[in-house]
Parts: sequence; C-alpha cells; structure tokens
Amino acid sequence: MRDITEALIVIDVQNDFCPGGALAVADGDSIVPGINALMDEFQTVVLTQDWHPANHASFAANHPGAEPFGVTEMPYGPQVLWPTHCVIGTPGAALHRDLRTDPAQLVIRKGFRPEIDSYSAFFENDRETPTGLEGYLDTRGITQLTFVGLATDYCVAYSALDAIRLGFKVSVRQDLCRGINLNGSLEEARAQMRDAGVVLLDA
Repeated sequence: MRDITEALIVIDVQNDFCPGGALAVADGDSIVPGINALMDEFQTVVLTQDWHPANHASFAANHPGAEPFGVTEMPYGPQVLWPTHCVIGTPGAALHRDLRTDPAQLVIRKGFRPEIDSYSAFFENDRETPTGLEGYLDTRGITQLTFVGLATDYCVAYSALDAIRLGFKVSVRQDLCRGINLNGSLEEARAQMRDAGVVLLDA
C-alpha cells in the first residue's frame, strides 16, 4: 500500500472516449484492468468525468460550418472543436462499465460550463477557474499524484502539468493511458511533461 500522502487520479475513463464512443481513443478500454488493479495500491483514489451540456462551446456542431478537430479562438485562447461527446446524463458520459468506482472517494466533473472547456482535473481552460480538486487534496494532506486515463495528450497532460505548477510531485503511468495524437500532440505533450518535471513511467 502506498503512503497516505499519495493519490491516484483516474482521468475520464468514459464510454465516449473508448472504442465505439463519440470521441474514441484507440485502444482506450484496454487500460481498464490495469487501472482497476492499481487502485488497490492507493488509499486515496479520485475519478474525473468530462461533463458537457449539449450547447457546449467546444463542440463543432455548435459552430455553423465548422468541422470537428478544427481550431477556433475563445476568450481564453485557441480551442479545438470536438465531436459532440460526454453530454451530461448520456450513456457516452458514463464511466466505463468495467471501471471500478467503489474505491474512489471523489468524482470530479469538469467542463459543465457551456462557455469554457476543461481538460485539466484542476482548472478549466482559462487556467484560473478551479474544479476544487486542489483544495480536496490539500486538506487530505496529499503531496504526490499518479495519473492514468484518457487521453494522454489532452486531459492527462493538462492535469499533470497543472499539478506540477501547484507544487505536487507527479508521475504518469504511460502504459495506463492512451492518446489521441492529433497533429503530433502525443509527443509534444510527453515532451512538455518531461520538461516540467513529470515522471513518465511504464509498468
């Protein structure tokens, strides 16, 4: 069992990010058994969920003439326009049926404000609006975080980089993540994480 100061953060293992989903990450469901096993090593487990209203500004469908995976400018900077995914209350937004949820003490839902996307488990994409995760971990005395989940180059990387910025010690289990790799985003995200001090691990 890991020290009480360590936590496992499981990012967005949801149906829409798994094969057959609206924004499927290749091989995304293959990481579930490994994540389930890893939960037994941690005294603190947190799950996150993308949780979008149907009118969310990050959906290409809400921008007339826009195509999925294009980029638009938002007040907080460039925003990829995604296929409609993880809409509140839909089966696609549900956590994968085989993912263990009983070990988790907290589920953080993010991206529920229509006007702003939220990749990170800590902040929305303005990098200022908090989800509340930092405060929860601080009050629990957590100082070290291990990240797993979907997708490596977006929500996992953004979460890991924010965690470093907030002063946590951070590792990412690459074997228990899968990436989208949009225009080389996977290697770019790995380089950014390494440069920031995130420890990239494999089994």
